[in-house]
Amino acid sequence: MEYKATIGLEVHAELKTLTKMFCNSKNDPEEKRPNVNICPVCMAHPGTLPVINKEAVKHVLKVGKAIGATIADFTEFDRKNYFYPDIPKGYQISQYKYPLVSGGLLKGVAITRVHLEEDTARSTHEKGDPASPETSQGGYSLVDFNRAGMPLMELVTEPVVKDAEQAVAFAKELQLLLRFLGASDANMEKGEMRVEANVSVSTTDTFGTKVEVKNLNSFRVVERAINYEIERQITVIEKGERVLQETRGWDEKKQATFSQRLKETSEDYRYFPDPDLPKLKISEIEEFQNMELPELPWEKRERYKKEYGIKDEDIESFIVDRELGAFFERVASALSGDKKAIALASNYITSDLVGLSPSAGGVRLPQIEDFVELMKMTGAGEISSRGAKDILKILVTEGGNSRAIAQQRGLFQKSDEGELAATVLRIISENEQVAADYRAGKEAALQYLVGQGMRATSGAANPAALKKIFEEKLKNL
Repeated sequence: MEYKATIGLEVHAELKTLTKMFCNSKNDPEEKRPNVNICPVCMAHPGTLPVINKEAVKHVLKVGKAIGATIADFTEFDRKNYFYPDIPKGYQISQYKYPLVSGGLLKGVAITRVHLEEDTARSTHEKGDPASPETSQGGYSLVDFNRAGMPLMELVTEPVVKDAEQAVAFAKELQLLLRFLGASDANMEKGEMRVEANVSVSTTDTFGTKVEVKNLNSFRVVERAINYEIERQITVIEKGERVLQETRGWDEKKQATFSQRLKETSEDYRYFPDPDLPKLKISEIEEFQNMELPELPWEKRERYKKEYGIKDEDIESFIVDRELGAFFERVASALSGDKKAIALASNYITSDLVGLSPSAGGVRLPQIEDFVELMKMTGAGEISSRGAKDILKILVTEGGNSRAIAQQRGLFQKSDEGELAATVLRIISENEQVAADYRAGKEAALQYLVGQGMRATSGAANPAALKKIFEEKLKNL
């Protein structure tokens, strides 16, 4: 039987603000010391009142504008009630009936809603210490409340994603959008962006039973968890068993999902409007009007294609690594619209320059003027591709002037006909049969002779000039 997968995604992203969602405690995801960025409000002390962070609201509204969504005029915050040690209040402030953003489209995937809520604390679970009377009978848990109350954006898609590959492409595009907008760094390895996938399979157009796979913390894990869950559900159905509606986690060691709990419904959370927070009328708040958006990822892709005509994979490198993209644009500007030179520069940046960089710490960039001069020399045939790579390595590790380096290292190619003619004549006389083969129409013979010429000049000859001289001499001799 042919099974069809249906996938809906829920993505949480921690937003970049100075303070937390409803208090003045510092919003610092890099803080390693536990429980230092806390206050009576985010710790839910009696008598404290929350205050809405306008910057967090603005970030979500910009996301809505970027994806062409409907921006709410009226919105409010709700209490989502459930007990867990990482929820200080016994409820989470979120949005339910009236989200900030509804609808929209990203990477061909329809969006249901985008709303704001506060993040939970971080729990760590430790094994028991046999030497400690307090923990020797079992493990224990620790809670760090630094993250509690951080502004958290949740984006929910329609159940229209068909496979893991599409899910990963969507998540990557959302990460790029958040970074372009300055809304979030969205580093998955740091927990700043987490993906949850609602997966079901069916042999008909009717949806199967939905299973939520939570807290997927890398694109690789998103892909593997979805693929595993699709296969797991198909196996359950093929056995004649029933797929349970539940929440599952991902076990990296076993490369498998595992059951955590039966899936809650919205009724289980007993949502109701938070009485301590005001309703928001977006059109009446001046700060939320006429918000300017930067150039968005898809707009930049289109501009790069139109202006520079470079390869799609190069464009994607410059979109993902914005520092590298800015370097490329400055190089392209200095090359004054010469598309051939720009394409050459793009190739050297995305292959050779990136390849010279250490595995950590990003790309080490040379001075713009030195790199541009190197590209002009390479494009003009003054130095070979091998020579360009050698010079680029020196520019990155030591610095210097491209032309001066080429002169000092003897990397300029020989193009003078008088200087190369003697070498050409000697090689022809030493390879009379090959020369005859070329005259008989065998083009490969010419490449062999050029190769011999490059060897004889220790790679210093300009291959194009050498080929031209061979053609002339072979024709006239």
